[in-house]
Amino acid sequence: MELKIALEIQLYMRIIPAIDIIDGKCVRLSKGDYDTKKIYNENPLEVAKSFEAHGIQYLHLVDLDGAKSSRIVNYKVLEQIASKTNLKIDFGGGLKSDDDLKIAFESGARQITGGSIAIKQPEVFKSWIQQYGTDKIILGADAMNEKVAISGWLEESKEEVIPFIQNYQQEGIQYVICTDISKDGMLEGPSFELYQRILEQTKDLKLIASGGISTFDELPKLAELGCEGTIIGKAIYENRISLKQLENYILNN
Repeated sequence: MELKIALEIQLYMRIIPAIDIIDGKCVRLSKGDYDTKKIYNENPLEVAKSFEAHGIQYLHLVDLDGAKSSRIVNYKVLEQIASKTNLKIDFGGGLKSDDDLKIAFESGARQITGGSIAIKQPEVFKSWIQQYGTDKIILGADAMNEKVAISGWLEESKEEVIPFIQNYQQEGIQYVICTDISKDGMLEGPSFELYQRILEQTKDLKLIASGGISTFDELPKLAELGCEGTIIGKAIYENRISLKQLENYILNN
């Protein structure tokens, strides 16, 4: 009995749907390419409410306009969703200054994700960890060919993703969102091998898998690897995974 309980605890994984915003609308891209933009709903609040109605508690909200312009842009969408739902929102995209961070938290973000700034201005990012705490700051480790990609995935850095995560773990980072860009929006399955290597080479990491989720059957596999959460985007919008399936998964875990 004790073994069964331990296994169930270990296999619990948070389900985190994604809403990506361009011009205040809910969109999805493929491989981070802005030219592949597809609008799924002009009312992100409506989408967020549908998630909440199916027992979902978390939301990954990305300001794609912000990621491109290096400053927070769609904070009004964040404010609207945060004030009209009980979803726990992690917010990312274009957070480059202390003012951006202040706006994000004041607009209702529970956590923020920093990616480009962790590469380009590491001292600023480290100061955020110190100021807000490791439960509020998520490291965005988005990878292309296992090198960290930045600026809304428009640039590839020279940093390798696993050492990058390890270095920030030494600064206290607990939560990491890792997206394999080659998989993102392609509905071809996530990077199981990459996530396994990351988890084997780090300790006590709360790894959130992102990119490529295409079927419901992939979720238990990610949980078995030890992922703390998974972000699901296009698979929901293209009806590959139903909200009812996610609701049942949450209820049974």
